[in-house]
Amino acid sequence: MRIISGSLKGRKIIAPKKLPVRPTTDMAKESLFNILNNTFYFDSISVLDLFAGTGNISYEFASRGTSQITCVDQDFGCIKFIKQTADSLNIPIQTIKSDVFKFLEKASMQTDIVFADPPYNFPDEDFAKIAELVFENDFLLEEGVLIIEHSKHTDLSQVKHFSYAKNYGSSVFSFFENEVS
Repeated sequence: MRIISGSLKGRKIIAPKKLPVRPTTDMAKESLFNILNNTFYFDSISVLDLFAGTGNISYEFASRGTSQITCVDQDFGCIKFIKQTADSLNIPIQTIKSDVFKFLEKASMQTDIVFADPPYNFPDEDFAKIAELVFENDFLLEEGVLIIEHSKHTDLSQVKHFSYAKNYGSSVFSFFENEVS
């Protein structure tokens, strides 16, 4: 995987083969950041990266100037890799080893972007539970967005707070936003 833009543009990051991950493809990642670039100033936002895996998405945010990034993953190897990579690149990423659902039930924080990249084979109700917990527990700032990456075989359009989805090959990004009152 590589960092697409920003101060670390072109930097290749090689994750250990033993990590239980499926990193977001460069094409999908580039498309996602093109969308986000039209809405957010990366140097003035905070990001929560759930099911962070290799940290691929977080490195991209950091490269573009985001200084408040929290990665959550339950795999010790993933958390260790993210921490080592962030330290070697001198980028500010906080890591938390936790089951994502337990984290969403207990943690208290607000952020501009929550990005979740759970396993593609998750049951639909688990994808929906991510959105439910993020909104019930008030993780998003008023203008914030939850983005869930999933396969094209999963349809989240009926989940509360769903706004729109963008397809990139076999990957889909579903966007969820606070309801306008």
